[in-house]
Amino acid sequence: MIRTFIAVELPPHIKEAVQSIQQEMDFKGLKLVKPGLVHLTMKFLGDIPESQVEPISQALGGIDCPPFPARITGVGVFPKPAYMKVIWLGAQGEFERLHNEVERTLKEFRFKKDRGTFTAHATLARVRHLDNPTKEQLAQVLAGLQDVDLGEFTVGHITFKKSTLTPQGPIYETLKKIPL
Repeated sequence: MIRTFIAVELPPHIKEAVQSIQQEMDFKGLKLVKPGLVHLTMKFLGDIPESQVEPISQALGGIDCPPFPARITGVGVFPKPAYMKVIWLGAQGEFERLHNEVERTLKEFRFKKDRGTFTAHATLARVRHLDNPTKEQLAQVLAGLQDVDLGEFTVGHITFKKSTLTPQGPIYETLKKIPL
């Protein structure tokens, strides 16, 4: 079994900007995502047999979504500012359409449908534990980044990724690059 997900990768100029933003969030109690690993998850598949990689890749080839312009902008939190668990970058573009197409094309594989409303985002950090005044300091930094704009890029493909969890963090491997 391999742990997998479908993602939109961020281009190098966005990843460089991610690194500079993360430098402002260097607080004890936060687990920053390595800038090179920051991506937009379209769907987390979880553990699948390796024999499913090719059939899933072929199904994803049936996605009906043309390439589209996207913008990475704004920093926010899940689930809410008073109780931060995830710090993320927002994404604008046809991501909801793309997400719905991923769901549609993978329907035959009976993956669990994502709960709630899809919010296109790239995870910057996970909050482990924050004490005051650190929590208030972080809230001030995040308020200052609320309208940050990291730029535009064209989403021309999605990637089917394998994720191997290690004590040093995840290792991602591209199983298939699927053009839109």
